[in-house]
Amino acid sequence: MKRVITYGTFDLLHYGHIELLRRAKALGDYLIVGLSTDEFNWDSKQKKAYFPYEKRKALLEAIRYVDLVIPEQGWDQKDKDIAEYHIDTFVMGDDWAGKFDFVEKDTGAKVIYLPRTPEISTSKIKQDLNMK
Repeated sequence: MKRVITYGTFDLLHYGHIELLRRAKALGDYLIVGLSTDEFNWDSKQKKAYFPYEKRKALLEAIRYVDLVIPEQGWDQKDKDIAEYHIDTFVMGDDWAGKFDFVEKDTGAKVIYLPRTPEISTSKIKQDLNMK
């Protein structure tokens, strides 16, 4: 069984998120999503999600491509997660290109950066909603 992991906040879930999860799942048999906790988002990223962690988790668990959702509590947990869950492939959006190349060297998991769906993003949704 090939296992894939990706990480993110997945706030204001939209079709770009679904497309990323679909393409990530296509790279293996089992997809794990490391979902950023509210504390991690605020303390490390200085951003507040619209939906709290438990609601975002429930949304992700309802998506057929997602097999398991785990909490992402810090930047440095990726190597541990990859070992614990026997991950073969680490996937992130291409806006993170190059930032996680160390994962492949540290863990042996293949690192893939998938292109984002260009016309949609959570930031764009928030910006558009503020304009109205």
